[in-house]
Amino acid sequence: MKIIFLGAPGAGKGTLAEIVSKKYDIPTISTGNIIRESLKNGTEMGLKAKSFIEAGKLVPDEVVIGIIKERLAKGDCEKGFILDGFPRTIPQAEALEEMGVVIDKVVDIEVSEDIITYRMSGRRVCAQCGSSYHIADKKPKVDGVCDNCGGELVQRSDDKPETVRDRLAVYHEQTEPLIGFYEGKGNLKKVYCQNDLAENTAAVFKALEEKA
Repeated sequence: MKIIFLGAPGAGKGTLAEIVSKKYDIPTISTGNIIRESLKNGTEMGLKAKSFIEAGKLVPDEVVIGIIKERLAKGDCEKGFILDGFPRTIPQAEALEEMGVVIDKVVDIEVSEDIITYRMSGRRVCAQCGSSYHIADKKPKVDGVCDNCGGELVQRSDDKPETVRDRLAVYHEQTEPLIGFYEGKGNLKKVYCQNDLAENTAAVFKALEEKA
């Protein structure tokens, strides 16, 4: 199954994608994580991305798309995958189609902005492997230490309350139009989430198992 998770920053896409990934035994492909992996491995696209990152610029679409293409060509994607954080714009979605990638389901995670602000301000991320935690809702076994790799947990600058509103505004402007784009394809399912992870998870699996 080839799946896209849509939703505002802090909607819980990463957590839900991790659960779905384990059940279906397919990889979750997070744009941020694979850019970091490409940088570490020194791939051609990773080196291109590095030049923009070091200049303090956004990595342009063609480089992000190249990195996604490299990742989707790996053997573990043969049975399917989950895209989390890509596409972010309609041009990126169109580029995905041009690559010949047929998406089975697009799950739009709908969450109130009050809940998003709470989640993002409490989120902590592993500086080494990128695993995500929350100071109240998803605590690590040892305070400030990643369960997976032992790395230090940090608050990303873009998770600080003062930047959340700006990130949401960018989402509404650039990414939200994808909802209409995929509704037009007939493969979009909306899931309205609250703070209960078990209920949210059940709703996502129901959406994935329903016929388009």
